[in-house]
Amino acid sequence: MNKFHLPGRRVITITGSERVGFLQGLITNTIPDGPSDTRLIYAALLTPQGKYLADFFIKPQPDSLLLDVAETHADMLLQRLTMYRLRADVQFTTSPLSVIIGYDSPPETADIDPRHTALGWRAYGDPTDLETAPDNTALYVEHLIPQTGEELTPDTYILEAGFERLNGVDFKKGCFIGQEIVARMKYKTELRKGLAHVTVEGDAPPGTAITLDGKAVGTLHSRAGDQAIAYLRFDRAKDGMVAGAAKVTLSKQSNA
Repeated sequence: MNKFHLPGRRVITITGSERVGFLQGLITNTIPDGPSDTRLIYAALLTPQGKYLADFFIKPQPDSLLLDVAETHADMLLQRLTMYRLRADVQFTTSPLSVIIGYDSPPETADIDPRHTALGWRAYGDPTDLETAPDNTALYVEHLIPQTGEELTPDTYILEAGFERLNGVDFKKGCFIGQEIVARMKYKTELRKGLAHVTVEGDAPPGTAITLDGKAVGTLHSRAGDQAIAYLRFDRAKDGMVAGAAKVTLSKQSNA
């Protein structure tokens, strides 16, 4: 069997005649709108200051949208969306569907994960008789995929987390919450901080501060063996970095 139930996710059904237009003005990506375009997209909701609130997938259905979000962020996201709804014809309900993932040829109802092809496919259905998905930390680290609540936190700017590379932001779609900040970081500044792939020699758990000659460089995040994701100041990311007693070596930046 090469398909699995992915726990820790909540699927929300969004209905109502204004569902697409409502979300279109809020989130970082463009929602496919039309019976012939049912692509799965990856997107985020930001604060007006351009910082991360939640990331999720959206899958268009004939009369609804499925929103696939981490369970830890689902209630907060629903609260925010309800706050923005005002009088729009939009309704939110929890779906009985679960997230199904796999790494072989995708079934007809599945979509390749829009963040990276190495992450396989994603679909929604009944998880009965399916095994729980294996720990994918090594895969996320290898391909520099930030995770909800780990690399993606309330302090995160999405371009520093590689959202453009992950197909999670559309700069041609027009306004969304936080769009001005995101556009400024894209067109008017050079990213000085961001996620990077590093090699770690020694014991250093996620959350360990990374330093160079006593100066703060960043923070270690997801780790698989001697490979890890780190949030770094690129101007300070040089030979000689340490995380506690462990040696840290830069491999590549998220915006490379």
